[in-house]
Amino acid sequence: GGGGGGGGGEGAPLLQPGGGSGAPVTFTQIEHVAVTTPVTTQPSLIHIGGEAVDTHRFEFPGWVPPAELKFETLEPVDRDSLHHPSKGCLNEVYATAICGNDLTSSVFYVVGVTASMSGQLSPFCLLLAGAVLYLFKSVYGEAGSAIPLNGGAYNLLLNTTTKSIASLAACLTLLSYVATAVVSATECAQYASNLMPFIDVYWGTIVILFFFCVLSILGITESAIVAVGIFVVHLVSMVFLILVAGVYGLQNPSIMADNLREPLKYDWPLSLVFGFCVAMLGVTGYETPSNYIEEQKKGVYPRTLFNTWLIVFLLNPILSIVCMGALDLNTLEAHHRDVLAKVAYDAGGKHFGLWISADAALVLAGAVLTAFVGVNGLVRRLALDRCLPQILLAENRLRRTNHLIPILFFVACTLLFVVLNGHVRSLASVYTLAFLCVMALYAFGTMMLKYKRGRIRRPVRASWPTNFAALTAVLIALIGNVILAPGHLIYFIVYFGIVAGITILMFERIRLMKYFLYLVSQGPTHLQDRFAGVTQMAMDKIRSQKVVFFAKNDNLEVLNKAVTYVQSNELTKWLKVVYVYEDLNDPMIKAIAENLRVIDRCFPKVVIDLVLVQGSFCPEVVAQVSSRLGVPRNFMFIACPGDRFPHDIGDFGGVRMITH
Repeated sequence: GGGGGGGGGEGAPLLQPGGGSGAPVTFTQIEHVAVTTPVTTQPSLIHIGGEAVDTHRFEFPGWVPPAELKFETLEPVDRDSLHHPSKGCLNEVYATAICGNDLTSSVFYVVGVTASMSGQLSPFCLLLAGAVLYLFKSVYGEAGSAIPLNGGAYNLLLNTTTKSIASLAACLTLLSYVATAVVSATECAQYASNLMPFIDVYWGTIVILFFFCVLSILGITESAIVAVGIFVVHLVSMVFLILVAGVYGLQNPSIMADNLREPLKYDWPLSLVFGFCVAMLGVTGYETPSNYIEEQKKGVYPRTLFNTWLIVFLLNPILSIVCMGALDLNTLEAHHRDVLAKVAYDAGGKHFGLWISADAALVLAGAVLTAFVGVNGLVRRLALDRCLPQILLAENRLRRTNHLIPILFFVACTLLFVVLNGHVRSLASVYTLAFLCVMALYAFGTMMLKYKRGRIRRPVRASWPTNFAALTAVLIALIGNVILAPGHLIYFIVYFGIVAGITILMFERIRLMKYFLYLVSQGPTHLQDRFAGVTQMAMDKIRSQKVVFFAKNDNLEVLNKAVTYVQSNELTKWLKVVYVYEDLNDPMIKAIAENLRVIDRCFPKVVIDLVLVQGSFCPEVVAQVSSRLGVPRNFMFIACPGDRFPHDIGDFGGVRMITH
């Protein structure tokens, strides 16, 4: 039968015999049978057994007595091979550090930018942003604990809406990672060149990107060790800065007194709102842990969200206050790009200023690392779901990592940097808008999760008012940022258009091939000979990817929904419905078979088979079926399980929920 790499979702190796548990699992299938069809229908071809066949020429035969079926025993699975080797390797410290570097690197510019927008109200603006992040702590927590799979907003929307809406979130997330990597690497090189003037900012940026590309190829554990080192140094530096600048402010109380008397740019309500909009820059990167959730140990994800929230909530407002005690507002505004280094220089002398500059360079490098880790988890998920080319899943033998993802990400970032000639201002604004859009989609996705998938167990829950408040706050920040810099919207549309364009090409490739075939058929014969066959073969191959739906019972509506979902979201024509039973005399088997016969007539372009598996529905049996049918687990679908479902949805290696 059709393609699809071995048994594992998430790039797992083919399942090894031995190590499984429980009774042997028996397997049989009622397959489609050939029929003669009127020639009037336009052929719809797929590859079965290596040759192209017309789907109209098959129909599902309905129930077949067990005596006429062939039964086989499935190979047991090795439990260790059920998941990717990197699953569950990060503890709380590692997971917090990877996200924390990205989140706390923004403190270097957010304090200055907020002060220049809202003057002495800036600590309140930063507190407000921290309060919004507190709402998102439970929003992200609910989504991640209900569906603990990599992919962040993409994965959440994939399990609650359609694949096209989910890919929109993926495009925005990819865009924000590209912007993070390029902007952070450039700022890092800028700080490094202030410390050591012989460093060239242009080439320094490219070297930084290359270094983290290599580190990503080595693997996530190595990356996490580097991240922890950077994070600890950064937090210690910030504590020292708060103490030194605090003492300096107490010795010079006139600075703070003058700042408090300074008139605001706008009326105070407007200053507070605009200040809040800009202060949201200080929480960029908070969604990152959801892109490496599978690599975190069980139960670590909610603690990672809490730790990173607490650090931002305390750090940003306190730093804002001590900066206002050390510099007057005009100097703060003039130095908004390197405000902390300036405060350190004035309050603690030249060497302390150099130390804080070095810390800035280090933590901005950590933010580049976060972008590489996040993009790796997201792109791997997109490639598994055929939204991006399968070749990205290639693994190197030495480290068992997907080396093509960081390499291509490095190439994309470097090309963008070269095209912009090192002027990354436009990217920084794109980053803010993309990040806020991802946050808004996350809040929307969690609402859909409550509405459509309310029965799944989740240890963390966000109330409806929390969700609405979070969504409203982010939309205000989004609109505010557009009002403050309407020109940036053009950049955002251009960059987003390019990323979305590539994804749409992948989604619509069958349709584009059809158009191409039509154009070729209108042209000269030698063109038809050269291109028609190759294009047709490519289309057949794409559509021959089998997908699996696990039916719980004979509910006709659910079976119909499953086929409709597959038709509108997957580029395939071949569906295998699997029913896991305990006793061969189960009347449900006959009922499902008869209902599938009805559905098969309603969908003549889809080939439907019924697979019967004796056993119990658990991650091991799903892996065995995946291995036997050659269907990766992320092309296996289930209806939404109830709250008494004994397993965690993350244990199934990427199985998707498609109906409720």
